Amino acid sequence: MKDDKYYLHQTPENLARDLISKLDITNNDILYEPFKGEGAFYNNFPVNNINYYTEIEEQLDYKNFNENVDWVITNPPFKLDGENGRVNSFWYLLNYFTDKASKGVAFLGNDYCLATLMPKRLEILRVKGWYLNKIIVCNVKKWRGRYFFMVFRKINSELIDYLLPNY
Repeated sequence: MKDDKYYLHQTPENLARDLISKLDITNNDILYEPFKGEGAFYNNFPVNNINYYTEIEEQLDYKNFNENVDWVITNPPFKLDGENGRVNSFWYLLNYFTDKASKGVAFLGNDYCLATLMPKRLEILRVKGWYLNKIIVCNVKKWRGRYFFMVFRKINSELIDYLLPNY
């Protein structure tokens, strides 16, 4: 249901545009926005790329999306309903989408999201061939606080053997 709380959590259009401009997207990349909302990220994807989205409000669930994509770019929901009630979803979604993207995953999150990136979880990503490439700190006045655009990149498979030696 689209109420005041829904609209409060929508990413500002100009912020999405600025954040997308900081990504290393090429003309042939396939982009995916799994939680489109009002479309701040999706509407600012380069028009020369193949662009996809899902949005539960439109009965398009990310769990049913099966296209190959290069990039996942989104402001994910911070909490999802799970077996134990509503839980912080940042790590769950990051781990999920690093299995779906081939080049990058970029998530906008708050300090609680950033705090879920414990060393053990970063190691899980590293073993899967992913690393935290950059963090862009932004201030969103309506959200009252600092937010972090965390960009994860897939390591070139030729580098994985070099960077991830057998122990």
